[in-house]
Amino acid sequence: MKTTKHSHLALLLTSASMLAMPALATTSEQDTFFDSIAAHCGKAFEGTVTAGNTVDSAFSGKKLVMHVRECSDTQLKVPFHVGEDHSRTWVITKTQYGLHLAHDHRHKDGSEDKVTMYGGMTGDMGSPSEQSFPVDAHSINNFRENGLDVSITNVWHMYIKPQEFTYRLTRENRDFRVDFDLTKPVDLPPVPWGHK
Repeated sequence: MKTTKHSHLALLLTSASMLAMPALATTSEQDTFFDSIAAHCGKAFEGTVTAGNTVDSAFSGKKLVMHVRECSDTQLKVPFHVGEDHSRTWVITKTQYGLHLAHDHRHKDGSEDKVTMYGGMTGDMGSPSEQSFPVDAHSINNFRENGLDVSITNVWHMYIKPQEFTYRLTRENRDFRVDFDLTKPVDLPPVPWGHK
């Protein structure tokens, strides 16, 4: 097949337009979901465990507070405070493959826990009010290295409605869920460990 100047030009234009395309490839459902959380930026809300088992006893009787603390166009940082434990921050990031959820775990001195930044990428477009994050390969390796084989089938879920935000973790024999009341902002918690 003969190539012409026109076909070369078309190829160049196609390549150029591909380079100009945004690197982020979140769906409109994911963008709406992201924006719905970002709308609460700067506010904190109290939560209640609504599903769990003995594995989740560390959460019982403690004040649970989520704080939509840092917001940019591409990333949200939401510390999850459990009583006096300020080690956890959810990091939701827009990527070229969809939304990614990571769990930033720190020690009191700010150093990273050996089990940190685990999570997963959205497996589908989800909906404006619900996104699921199946465990990714990096996290599976991290869990195995640290004797947490039970976690290698984790799926994390987040739901947002006008009045409620939910964080949920599911796997075989485990369904942990915390519901946060978005209608009643609470006092801001301390700075999470390892953050400024």
